[in-house]
Amino acid sequence: MELHRNSTNGSCLSACGPLTDYYIPDYILKPAYEPVTVDNVPCCPVVVFINSRSGGQLGSSLIKTYRELLNEAQVFDLSEESPDKVLHRLYSNFERLKSSGDHVATQIQKSLRLIVAGGDGTASWLLGVVSDLKLSHPPPVATVPLGTGNNLPFSFGWGKKNPATDQAAVKSFLDQVKGAREMNIDSWHIIMRMRIPQEGPCDPIAPLDLPHSLHAFHRVSACDSLNLEGYHTFRGGFWNYFSLGMDAQVSYEFHSERKRNPEKFRHQLRNQGTYAKLGFKHSLNHLSSRNISQLAKVKIMKRPGSQWEELKIPRSIQSVICLNLPSFSGGLNPWGTPGTRKAQDRDLTAPYVDDGLIEVVGFRDAWHGLILLAPNGHGTRLAQAHRIRFEFHKGAAEHTFMRIDGEPWKQPLPKEDDTVVVEISNLRQVAMLANDPCRSKSVNEPSSPSCHGHEDDDSNSLEDEDEDEWEDGRKKFGAAATFKIPDEVDIAHLS
Repeated sequence: MELHRNSTNGSCLSACGPLTDYYIPDYILKPAYEPVTVDNVPCCPVVVFINSRSGGQLGSSLIKTYRELLNEAQVFDLSEESPDKVLHRLYSNFERLKSSGDHVATQIQKSLRLIVAGGDGTASWLLGVVSDLKLSHPPPVATVPLGTGNNLPFSFGWGKKNPATDQAAVKSFLDQVKGAREMNIDSWHIIMRMRIPQEGPCDPIAPLDLPHSLHAFHRVSACDSLNLEGYHTFRGGFWNYFSLGMDAQVSYEFHSERKRNPEKFRHQLRNQGTYAKLGFKHSLNHLSSRNISQLAKVKIMKRPGSQWEELKIPRSIQSVICLNLPSFSGGLNPWGTPGTRKAQDRDLTAPYVDDGLIEVVGFRDAWHGLILLAPNGHGTRLAQAHRIRFEFHKGAAEHTFMRIDGEPWKQPLPKEDDTVVVEISNLRQVAMLANDPCRSKSVNEPSSPSCHGHEDDDSNSLEDEDEDEWEDGRKKFGAAATFKIPDEVDIAHLS
């Protein structure tokens, strides 16, 4: 089969040798270019997105290396162009070319893979864009760890240490991308609704009081079907975790300090040490964070179509984590694998990334989190659920702290009128690329872990309650047409 490209702007093709496996010709990437016939269809075409401000100077170095090895036009700096614009342009051009009978465009679209280099927030940004495109065959995503925690890359076998940026390292990574397998993972929709307060703010507050907190959680527009008169409604989504309480508060303080003094946060190990110190500081100051049971009533729906049940949260719990992947805080697994007796008594299973269930784990403080370092260590397993709802008690606090996939914010809470409600529900799935060894497990894999392992003695009773008023909120995923970061938010601080 023949491949087309612009003859005046593709010199990399002959210089790159075997990297033609990944090379995309200009006319595919740039609608204004005329097709020109050349040899060979790439077997693993890639589009690369890099947060140039992640990992100190590593992001900029990676951009330089990828552009040396591939077509410069298929490597994008996220500080210059957002992925929603890139992918809308690319897929519009695919459709135009296919309608004119271009079989090469069809083959490239079918085998396209995406690479994103950055922290978990950057990776989630791209996953949100891909999810909102609602493609019949969405391209799978490989992640390069350039952040502090790097939970998404670690969960799928791409490591958690910041990578080397030389040509040999990049070529090796591209070879791994070519050999990686696709794995579907659940997407989780999150919606928050509150009555408009008589006074004071209610928009999420990011580090240093930015007007918007993050790409994945924005106020819906006035014309949105979710908008209700007299209420503020916010919507977003995540793939790894949502956390509430002390964990999110520690993350908020870390991100705020990093924004104030970015020169002190250029090394991954030093960043992790600073994070740990903040956590233990809060553990020593028991008054710095409220217990979750003081803040909110928690309800779960265990399976699709089942009734809502109240989830009793032990009074000692200061953080609740809703976890989709088996990696949190840089590779720790708060859920672990429930033992046989626990699985039978409480209807708990091993964590799968595509079973439509989210694991709900509680922690008392940072000292409690140290148990994750022990063999078979885990947090307090609270529940597995298809949907979960937090109903914040009226006047319980002026604000609380929340975090989605590494991005924290301080959430003001109205003091009067109705309670603030946050609901998380399973939506659809996106495709990741998995490399061996892969920690994430599919419910359909023969090698998925069986229910055996460490036993614990924590338990919670559940009470039935029948109500459901949020069905319409589950029909949409992102906070806008795509997960677009506001212009005023500096992507340097997407972890």
